[in-house]
Amino acid sequence: MKKLFGLFAGAIAAFALLSQAAEAGPRKRGVDPRVAVAGTVVGAGSTVGFLALNDWKWNGSWNTQRSSGITTGGAYALTTVGCIAVSPMVATAVVGRELTFREAHVLAAGCVLPIIGGWLMNAAYDANPHWEPAPRKVRVRR
Repeated sequence: MKKLFGLFAGAIAAFALLSQAAEAGPRKRGVDPRVAVAGTVVGAGSTVGFLALNDWKWNGSWNTQRSSGITTGGAYALTTVGCIAVSPMVATAVVGRELTFREAHVLAAGCVLPIIGGWLMNAAYDANPHWEPAPRKVRVRR
């Protein structure tokens, strides 16, 4: 009986965690999903570049020099800077428009701190809406 009750309580808790809150207000401005995918692809490429420079080893001292002539810390710095430079270019080409400040900063944070950096930057923008400039008004000449 105790096992059945525990199973029932666990199922209720799981369903409670799967539900989503509804918002009646205006839609949150966030990151376009295509931008997130472009950042993930470039981040995966920079991870492969890091491993290639690091003799395909994940661990090691930051000062250990590899056969590529670059230390582990140097490989991390090089691939991070490359990711920060390339990911906005790829994302702009994918979405076909200029990126917002939020999108560019989320991409950069995702390169510096993989997986959670972009989430933290997005949460920072949600907490500080004054960081985003007002949308530009485009005048059309006739």
